[in-house]
Amino acid sequence: APCQCEVDPRVRKNCGYPGISPLACRKAGCCFNASVPGIPWCFAPKARKVRKVCPNEPQARINCGFPGITAKECRRKGCCFRAHPAGVPWCFYHRVLEE
Repeated sequence: APCQCEVDPRVRKNCGYPGISPLACRKAGCCFNASVPGIPWCFAPKARKVRKVCPNEPQARINCGFPGITAKECRRKGCCFRAHPAGVPWCFYHRVLEE
């Protein structure tokens, strides 16, 4: 994502080799910005910030359990548990949101 390439030039970590082209840099999964001389132009992107949330919409639930699973068993598997409404999974996977 473009926001991952908004790295302060003073803390850029080199991700390429001398003379690397912008295309080769991006193909390697790195960011390229040649606007500041004397610092790496091909550099590692910022880590993605993600958070896990339990979906609110029952139709968005993806089953993570089995019929009769308890809330404790479900949470032990690392999943969300909501014992309502009927007809949808009560134990279901988190949704990962990128911030």
